[in-house]
Amino acid sequence: MFERALTSRGITVTTVTTDDDGPGRRLSDPPTRTPHGTARVYLPRTLHTHHYCASFAAWFAANAPQHDLVHIHGAFSHVPMRAARVARRLELPYIVRPCGILSAYGMSRRAWVKALSLRWVEAPALRGAAAIHVTSAAERADIEALIPGRLTFAEIPLGIEAATAGDAGRWLARHPTLQGARQRLLFLSRVDPKKNLEALIDALQLLPGDVVLCICGDGDIEYRRQLELRARNAGVADRIVWAGHVSGSDKADALAAADLFVLPSFAENFGIAAVEALLAGRPCILGEGVGIAGTVAAAGAGLAVAPTAAAVAAAIRSLETASLLRMSTAARELAAERYSPEAMGMALEALYRDILARR
Repeated sequence: MFERALTSRGITVTTVTTDDDGPGRRLSDPPTRTPHGTARVYLPRTLHTHHYCASFAAWFAANAPQHDLVHIHGAFSHVPMRAARVARRLELPYIVRPCGILSAYGMSRRAWVKALSLRWVEAPALRGAAAIHVTSAAERADIEALIPGRLTFAEIPLGIEAATAGDAGRWLARHPTLQGARQRLLFLSRVDPKKNLEALIDALQLLPGDVVLCICGDGDIEYRRQLELRARNAGVADRIVWAGHVSGSDKADALAAADLFVLPSFAENFGIAAVEALLAGRPCILGEGVGIAGTVAAAGAGLAVAPTAAAVAAAIRSLETASLLRMSTAARELAAERYSPEAMGMALEALYRDILARR
């Protein structure tokens, strides 16, 4: 999304990363140039731990000075933090986008290791940045609470491409459980404890029997089995479709068939799946920990709720047909105005120009 948004504005982009493709996997033949003209460099990952890449520092020191600035994505990982360190040494301006890793929820995982790394690695990197790119006010607040002192922020939401229109009938034909329901709920995200699917499953128990849920996404197999057992114990297993990972036309079809998008996550620095739902005109019920929840609620495109089964169920019950239609219109308008690639590209270009002018 960044590459396309920037090159469309005439900005020359080089993307450098590793060939890491997940635990025990490597990218076999990654492209060196994208269709929109971005040059890509994939360096060999040396160790999976911390995604360490032995050749990165030398490559970056030799090639970074050919660029005007560096936009770093990530934290608690070797490549992004090494890039910040070398950029400081080269006196090359850089921006850091922590990607939500510095949220209170994220910091609670492997807390003592992250606390040490934050003090000696991430905090100096952020203090030395020309700007910290956050995607929501909530993400900024998390970082300010974590790192004392003066920091420079730029709040720029991610720009998401609108998918092609989906076919609701095709999706319903594949999943008969969803047919004939009065209300179809859609969860579309990674199946992970952070997403708080427990509250959504329990909420279904509090709703009428003609309300059904479609869960799109994959994750740890054992965790999914625990969720399926929870649904059986709650007596709602026959009202849930586990569709697994979806993309492309399947994702568009799932969105087209939904009445409501529900993401009761404990924490999301942004909420890409929620933006995809907004683009499709789907009202959203979002956990208060989702970065864009407040913006969505303020725009009348959905509701922000506490991450509890009772709160989720109450929100769903409160929405009538007329309010859903109003929210659908508001959802499309909000997505077009705030979360388009064009809007992100314009904001990033303005940020880059401002940094270079100050330099």
